[in-house]
Amino acid sequence: MTALDLSSPVAVVGTGTMGQGIAQVALVAGHPVRLYDVVAGRAGEAAAAIGARLDRLVEKDRLTSADRDAARARLVPVESLADLADCALVVEAVLERLDVKQELFRQVEEVVGEDCLLATNTSSLSVTAIGGALRNPGRFVGLHFFNPAPLLPLVEVVSGFATDVSSATRAYETARAWGKTPVACADTPGFIVNRIARPFYAEAFAVYEAQGADPATIDAVLRESGGFRMGAFELTDLIGQDVNESVTHSVWQSFFQDVRFTPSLAQRRLVESGRLGRKSGQGWYDYREGAERAEPHTAEKHQPPAYVVAEGDLGPASELIAMIREAGIQVREEDEDHGTRLVLPGDGQLALADGQTSVEFRDVVYFDLALDYRKATRIALSASQETSAQALSEAIGLFQALGKEVSVIGDVPGMIVARTVARIVDLAHDAVAKGVATEEDIDTAMRLGVNYPLGPFEWSRRLGRSWACALLDDLHQRDPSGRYAPSLALYKHSYATEKREGAS
Repeated sequence: MTALDLSSPVAVVGTGTMGQGIAQVALVAGHPVRLYDVVAGRAGEAAAAIGARLDRLVEKDRLTSADRDAARARLVPVESLADLADCALVVEAVLERLDVKQELFRQVEEVVGEDCLLATNTSSLSVTAIGGALRNPGRFVGLHFFNPAPLLPLVEVVSGFATDVSSATRAYETARAWGKTPVACADTPGFIVNRIARPFYAEAFAVYEAQGADPATIDAVLRESGGFRMGAFELTDLIGQDVNESVTHSVWQSFFQDVRFTPSLAQRRLVESGRLGRKSGQGWYDYREGAERAEPHTAEKHQPPAYVVAEGDLGPASELIAMIREAGIQVREEDEDHGTRLVLPGDGQLALADGQTSVEFRDVVYFDLALDYRKATRIALSASQETSAQALSEAIGLFQALGKEVSVIGDVPGMIVARTVARIVDLAHDAVAKGVATEEDIDTAMRLGVNYPLGPFEWSRRLGRSWACALLDDLHQRDPSGRYAPSLALYKHSYATEKREGAS
């Protein structure tokens, strides 16, 4: 099954931001495009807005004048669904309400031909449920574009329970012909991106709710150590707290209130207070004119230790040994089976976050996971009230000697980046095991859909296959609610790896 022929008309129903964006994508690809909106006059307004964006593309030399003029000629606002009769594809981008979408497609089905492909751009509703209202749900598919649709390359092609393989394939190939990067997924709450991205927000909010750190510090650690483009607090302020919370709540409810997707009470209070982010002037941060910019907690200058003793293998943080030597600090290595940490001159110990807490061990300071310890500009440390001042000072001084800013947070198990990445990896393994999507498509979706520095499986391979499972198991022992229990898929993956390594 191939992509739709460029001579085939494409209809977009709903002319808000997403509808206009999808229409522009199809238009620039070369299709005749029909715009329809239930509110009289809006289709014409949308056509004018799209035309203005095409003008800007010409000004930026991204589109020729001739191509713009041809595109404008192919764009037709219509006032009746009957005007969509000859369309080969109808994409819906209307209100996120199941009853509204079902009724719309019932009406569309009465108008279009039997071979017309029907698609919804829903981000939170069940494709199966929407298609269930149709006489022929086999031709119904999800085409989930990301905002802004003309710029972001990812499209999730969602097969409902009754979607024909041929329909999904045609939708996939059409998206690719439009210059997009499609990924195939089953109809599951949140599809790929909105399902697997939940821990990025949830764990940041959990650290905040536990009074482990303030939003500015958590965001800085996620960016400057974790390699994420934006932190969770600033990103949700940009998205809109009401929008982000709504998606989280929808996924949670759709999974029958699975504790792994539980919404944040702190975010709920923010929404209730009307602090919705940038659009309202206040969210986690204050965007009003004259407001003081929130800065992350950064430790003052401390003296580095004269030496460290490396016990065992630091695993994902093993590059630190070479970096410490390069900074002129002596490293004494001891092959201790039980050790995976650095011992400081005052007998304090420095260990990579593993889901345990500093209060459980005498003078242990934990440091957070980094995407790349050489490139990271900030490292988070966690310590308890029982941690000696000398141990913490030496730990701070050590990372400062490596050229890093240091943020000291509370004694939070799994810290910030480590617990976030572990949960993302876990949900990704669980999704593959349940047939949601392939490993490759999940990695592609998370890199392109939310700009993650690595896909979950890329991260898993880099960190070691048992790393995420071990950290989550430690977290689960300290919070047995089920939120951090490793999925069966991740457990099997880790256990099989351990058996293979043991056999060799």
